[in-house]
Amino acid sequence: MKAFDVLPLNEWFPGGNEPLIIAGPCSAESEDQVMATARELKKTGKVRVYRAGIWKPRTRPGEFEGHGAEALKWLQRVKEETGFPVTCEVATAKHVEESLEAGVDILWVGARTTVNPFSVQEIADALKGVDIPVMIKNPVNPDLSLWIGGIERLYRAGINKLVAIHRGFSSFEKSAFRNEPMWEMAINLKTQHPELPIIVDPSHICGNRELLPYISQKAMDLDMQGLMIESHINPATAWTDAKQQVTPEALAQLVGNLTLRKPESQNVEFVSKLEQLRQNIDKLDDQIIQKMAERMQIVEKIGEYKRDNDVTILQVNRWEEIMEKRTSFAKALNLSEAFTHRLLDLIHSESIRRQTEIMNTKPVEHA
Repeated sequence: MKAFDVLPLNEWFPGGNEPLIIAGPCSAESEDQVMATARELKKTGKVRVYRAGIWKPRTRPGEFEGHGAEALKWLQRVKEETGFPVTCEVATAKHVEESLEAGVDILWVGARTTVNPFSVQEIADALKGVDIPVMIKNPVNPDLSLWIGGIERLYRAGINKLVAIHRGFSSFEKSAFRNEPMWEMAINLKTQHPELPIIVDPSHICGNRELLPYISQKAMDLDMQGLMIESHINPATAWTDAKQQVTPEALAQLVGNLTLRKPESQNVEFVSKLEQLRQNIDKLDDQIIQKMAERMQIVEKIGEYKRDNDVTILQVNRWEEIMEKRTSFAKALNLSEAFTHRLLDLIHSESIRRQTEIMNTKPVEHA
């Protein structure tokens, strides 16, 4: 896949290799609230960009949807009084135009917009010829191609200061998170486009402030380049997403407690040991793939036997027996039940696929 020729984050935004911390209220509710939050965040010394929701795309009509262009004046005042660069979400060409006129320093495209290529293209067209950093959140649903497509549209418009924001994905399954982290999606994006900076939005992943430290540390451990965290001067009174916002003081404590690790060590002994361990993993991976191929060969023989004896592919009792025995065995070997189930489901799906192909062919002697 062709790389994006984007500028490294530390080349267009001061701060070296320190994580980019973006913070501010979910919604700009009033000028007093915006300014009070900004002043307290400035005191922490932990925040490099101030964010606020100017236009709020809400799930249902009738909820607070932001003050719009009027609130951009409050961001202008934040810049003047605190020196913070400011950022806000844009969802239409008109939002882009008004934000640029107000001197907003960084724009971001939200998850509900990323999901619609027409909307992203409208924003991209409005930004042609404009030198401004743009951040783009992953779409609501886990679709890596859609995420990359949105980034590509902005890149083709001439934007070379791009940042991806991982904010989790919607899921029907209930869990502790508002949006499932699905870290593999961000990792896949990083693998395909290592040149692209990625930051994490713990607020929208968690949906509650209690989980913020865990997700924030996880982001740092996965070598993400920053965090966007919602902070409100008085979260209990917030008009939107009150449970996931933190006070500036709590945010400073959270960021201060993060453990920052290097992507790689230059210590010769460490590198040598790490390479040895990686070689061991490579050997085991090769063995796993070889054994998986051998298993599928047996699966195909079973498929042929079922076909020749007019037996259905799916044998529910057999599948339940496999799940029970393998899960119990895996648990004894300290493998999680969730991982074991996902692995077995994947193997079973491939087995069904192969046997289905065989079922739809005639035996050689009858061909």
